[in-house]
Amino acid sequence: MSTLAPAAAPVPWRDDARVVGVVAFAHLVSHFFQLVLPPMFPWLREAFALSYVELGFIMSVLFSVSGLGQAAAGFVVDRYGALPTLVAGLAALAGGAVVAASASGYTGLLGAAVLFGLGNAVFHPVDFWLINHRVSVPRLGPAFSVHGLSGSLGWAAAPVFMLAVATPFGWRAALLAAAALPLVAMAGAWWARGVLGRVAATPAAASASPAPAPALAFLRLRAVWLCFGFFACVAAALGGVQGFSPTVFERSYGLALGPAAMSVTFYMLASGAGMLVGGWLVTRSRVLERNITVALLLAVAAALLVASGWPAASLALALMAVMGFGSGLSGPSRDLLIRAAAPPGATGRVYGVVYSGLDVGIAVGPPLLGRMLDHGIVGGIYYVVAACLFAGVVLARGVAAHTRAVA
Repeated sequence: MSTLAPAAAPVPWRDDARVVGVVAFAHLVSHFFQLVLPPMFPWLREAFALSYVELGFIMSVLFSVSGLGQAAAGFVVDRYGALPTLVAGLAALAGGAVVAASASGYTGLLGAAVLFGLGNAVFHPVDFWLINHRVSVPRLGPAFSVHGLSGSLGWAAAPVFMLAVATPFGWRAALLAAAALPLVAMAGAWWARGVLGRVAATPAAASASPAPAPALAFLRLRAVWLCFGFFACVAAALGGVQGFSPTVFERSYGLALGPAAMSVTFYMLASGAGMLVGGWLVTRSRVLERNITVALLLAVAAALLVASGWPAASLALALMAVMGFGSGLSGPSRDLLIRAAAPPGATGRVYGVVYSGLDVGIAVGPPLLGRMLDHGIVGGIYYVVAACLFAGVVLARGVAAHTRAVA
């Protein structure tokens, strides 16, 4: 079974806190920028006479660039280091916001989407490289949970922030205001450069740098592609929940649009709580695939009940919280399982390739589920979500089995 490494002597907690704080805020900024443009769509549509297809294509460009760039960013991190790569990504986000704010047409918005995608691409390889190499081993579980929670907070904050600024001051002012966030994160990275750039923060980090293997050797590892598949499946499920839950609750449970939209809110809030509990869980249970199995099966059971249409609407909304909690609970164990599967010296590359599965899942899953809705298959959305989450269980156990076999 896949377990955490034995506890190593921790570095001072203040150093770990500085690393986790900088990484978590950068992760919040990256998720924030994934949702910077959608709240501005009503303004952009009117300003440039755009169709909904054209608006949707902007997001397709963003996530396509992010998916391709994320795999490449892992190589950049391993070659040039996490700190300069982080700064470059933050600069791309700030530059993209300025380009979007000054856009005079659709081409400018597409250019901003490319910059957003390039900026977003660096964060998972950078964040996980820094956590794995700069945080002491006993604090890895809480570090991963804080990292996951910060991403959810970024998603939650973006619509509120953008609408709060755009409503009185206009969409261009909102995008310029958003550009300040990555600049703040860059200042934080500069402030913490001493601990972010230190060498061999833990015995685990020190032992993780033997003679380098060929740059692409890790692509031959089955565990890497199982991890990629895991993230693609889980992201497809998440995309379905975020994109279509209000429609499901409106059509299947007869709720008005406002209460139906709360289904996503319940899911995301509970997912954040699950991530926090998941960080505690991995300090108590070192059998990572068992943690993931229990957590995701809880989410699967909730999804199946919602899909059945059997519960009352209030109970179905509560089940959305159960589903989110289970999904979030699996997060820290999932990230540590990938850490165990990564060969020495290839941390950035592995996380870059594996986490590009998120972009693939988000890009592929929602269109397929939307097609189901177009054909009137409403309850079936959550049967597919449950199937994707169950596939995640199978793939996670496959990662663990393969990691044990090659250890």
